[in-house]
Order: sequence, then structure tokens, then C-alpha cells
Amino acid sequence: MEQMLYPAPSKDLAQQRKNLAPEIYAAFQSFSQHVFADGALPSKTKELIAVAVAHVTQCPYCIRSHTKRATAKGATAEEIMEATWVAAEMRAGAAWAHSSLAIDAINEAAKPDTPAPRPDR
Repeated sequence: MEQMLYPAPSKDLAQQRKNLAPEIYAAFQSFSQHVFADGALPSKTKELIAVAVAHVTQCPYCIRSHTKRATAKGATAEEIMEATWVAAEMRAGAAWAHSSLAIDAINEAAKPDTPAPRPDR
């Protein structure tokens, strides 16, 4: 029998999560409601941001839920896909930006009189 990597969301799991830490659960729910309410940014925009962040953090539950919520708030398929492409660029951009660390290490290793790094440094 194939075991799923992520369990399917269910009311039972949600209830168990709530029962195990009810005060924290309530605080998190309140926080979430406040974060996604209309403010300086409209809630649709916040959901599109959440779609992008969910792709960067690679949370399948978040991708599904925030995509559905963005759609319910009027986001188009094109807007959702563009938000996803922004996430892809940011993820790729981070690798590109951090390549300077590898280049720096290459340059240090190429110096003839550079001592090998010590483990305690």
C-alpha cells in the first residue's frame, strides 16, 4: 500500500490540532483573520502574496488553500500564475545571489598562500 507524503486534510486532524492547544489555536486563527483582512493592501492582494510565498516555502496545503482563497476573492488564473512566477524568480534569484559565496570560496582556494580553513572558524 502506498503511503502519502502528506496526510489529506480532514476535520478530524483539524479538531485534534485545536484540542491539543486550544488557546494557541484560537490565537493563530485570530491572527490569520487579521493578517488577511483588507488593510493597506486589499485581501485579494494578500492572498496572491500568500500564493507566491506558499510556492517558495513549498507547502502543498498552503498552495491549495491560498489559491482557492485568492480565486474566491476575485483573482484570475493569470494573476495566480504570475504570482507563482514571481515566487520562482525569487527562489532562483536567491540561488544566483548566493553564488557569490561559492565564487568567493573558489577565489580563496585559488590563492597559493591561503591556509586551509580550520574547523573551529
